[in-house]
Amino acid sequence: MSITWKPLAVAVAVSSLLAAGSVPAHASGDSSSTPKSGNVASAEGSDGVNTFWGDDTTKQGKKASKGPGGWDASVDEGSMYNVTKAIGAQDVWASDVTGKDVTVALVDTGVVPVQGLQKDDKVIDGPDLSFESQSAGTRYLDGYGHGTHMAGIIAGKDEGFDPKHPSSTLFAGVAPDAKLLNMKVATGDGGADVSQIIAAIDWVVAHRDDSGMHVRVLSLSYGTESIQSWRVDPLAKAVENAWSHGILVVASAGNDGLATDHLVMPAADPHVLAVGAADNNGTASSGDDVVAEFTNGGDATRRPDVLAPGKSVVSLRDPSSYIDQVHPEALVPQDPAQRFFRGSGTSQAAAVVAGEAALLFSAEPKLTPDQVKSLLLSTARPLAVENPAQGNGVTNVGRAVALVKAKQVPTVSASDAPSSTGLGSLESSRGGEHVVDPQTGDPLTGEVDALGSAWRPASWVNAEATDSAWVKGAWNGATWTGTKWDKKQLQAVLWTGTSWSGAPWASHNWSTDDFQARSWRGNSWKARSWREESWAARSWRDLS
Repeated sequence: MSITWKPLAVAVAVSSLLAAGSVPAHASGDSSSTPKSGNVASAEGSDGVNTFWGDDTTKQGKKASKGPGGWDASVDEGSMYNVTKAIGAQDVWASDVTGKDVTVALVDTGVVPVQGLQKDDKVIDGPDLSFESQSAGTRYLDGYGHGTHMAGIIAGKDEGFDPKHPSSTLFAGVAPDAKLLNMKVATGDGGADVSQIIAAIDWVVAHRDDSGMHVRVLSLSYGTESIQSWRVDPLAKAVENAWSHGILVVASAGNDGLATDHLVMPAADPHVLAVGAADNNGTASSGDDVVAEFTNGGDATRRPDVLAPGKSVVSLRDPSSYIDQVHPEALVPQDPAQRFFRGSGTSQAAAVVAGEAALLFSAEPKLTPDQVKSLLLSTARPLAVENPAQGNGVTNVGRAVALVKAKQVPTVSASDAPSSTGLGSLESSRGGEHVVDPQTGDPLTGEVDALGSAWRPASWVNAEATDSAWVKGAWNGATWTGTKWDKKQLQAVLWTGTSWSGAPWASHNWSTDDFQARSWRGNSWKARSWREESWAARSWRDLS
C-alpha cells in the first residue's frame, strides 16, 4: 500500500506504520510500478505530489558559495533571484506589476511566519481543516515544512526588498506583493484526507472576498492516485467549481516519472492548469533545459500544460519541521542565517506558476482563468529538444504580461471538454491511501469524510451549484471551523460528535506542544513523533 499528502515536492518514508508498495492502478492505466527518479534524495511521500529535498545533482550549491560564511544567490540557478529572472518576473516588476491586490490560496501543510513571510500582513490564516486544528499550539502552523517552502516561492518578500531594483541579497518570490491565504489541511507528518482538500477548496470559493482578500489563484501542490475518471471524481468537481467562480487552479502534474502514463488528480482534469517541472541542468542557458525526469509524462489524452522551474529550487526553510529534521542535506549550507532550503518537484513548479498567475491578475484584474491559462500557454518557450511531456514549454510571465500591457489579451471560450459530475466515489478518489485514527487504529475508508459524516455526492454537488457548500462554519453537515476573524486569523472551534472510527472527538489526546514560530525549543513539536502516535501520514506516498 502507498503512503499518501502529495505536496508535489520530493522527500523519505513518512510513516513506519505502512510499508512501501505499489501504487493503485489508475483509471487511465496501470501505475503499479513506480518509476525510478534518478539521482535524487529519498522521496518523502505525499498525497499525489512529492518533492525531492536536498536534490542538488547540478552542484550549483558549490557554485553558489562566496567562500567562508557566504551564499551567492546570483550564481545559484536554483535561487529565487535567478528563477524570477529566468521566467521574466523581474521585467514585470519593473513595470509596477508585483501581485498587489491579488490573494493566492495555498492549500497545503500550513505556513510558519518565518522571515520573508512576516511583514505587511503577507499571510492570512483561513480555517485550519487539519487534525491539528484542535490545538492552539499547532493550529495554522506548518509542522511538515512543505507549505512554508511553497509560500516563499509564490509570494515571499524580505523587508526592504524593492521589486524595481531586485537584489540577490534579499529574498523575494514570484509575486512579492501578493497576499497568501493559508489553507492548512495536513498534519506535521503530512496526514490528510481527500475530503479535507475538497472542503478547503469549497471554503476558498465561498469566502474568496472575505477580510480584504481577493482570491484569484489557488495553488494545489497535491494530487491523488484516483482510480476513477476526472469526469466523475469529486476532487475534479471541486476545482472546476473554483475555476467557474473566477479562481485559476494551478495543480502539480505529479512526480512519478516521465514513463508514468497519467497525471495525478486533479491535474488530470483538463479544465485546470497542470504544471510539470523543468530542469535547467544547473546553467543559465535555456538551450539545455529538459523536462525534469521525475515529472509525470502522461499520455496523448492528458499531459502537463506547461513547465516551470522545479529542480533544486531554493526557498524558505521551516526550522524544526519534519523535512528539516529528516533532510539536513536540503539546508543551503553556505547561508550563515540558515534561512533557506532546497527542493525539487512539480510542487515547486506549480508554486512558480501560481505566482505568475497572480502577476497576470494584478496586471489586469478583469482577466478570466481561461484567459490567464491561454496567456501562459501561448507565451511559453518550447524546449530545444522536443518532449511531449513539456506541454507548451516553459512559462515566461514577462512575455504574458507584455501581451496584457499591449492589450492583446486573447478572447477565450471555456473548454469544450465535459465537466466533472462529481458523483464518483470519495474512496476511489483516495486511490488506496488513508489516514488512521491513532486512538483506535482504524483507517478512514469508504464514503465518509474526515469528520465522520456520510458522503452524499448528489447533495454536495447541488450545494456547490447553489453556493451553499459551506453554511457558516459547517461543511457536509458538520461544523469544521468558526466564522469570526480575529485580525488575520479565522477562529477555530472544537469538533463535536464522533470520528469515523466511532471514538468521540473529545476523547482524542490533541497535542498541546508549544509550536510558536519564534520558539523552536528542543522539547517542543517533533514532527516525527506523529509517525507512531498520531494521524499516520498515509496521505504522503512513499517513493523512497
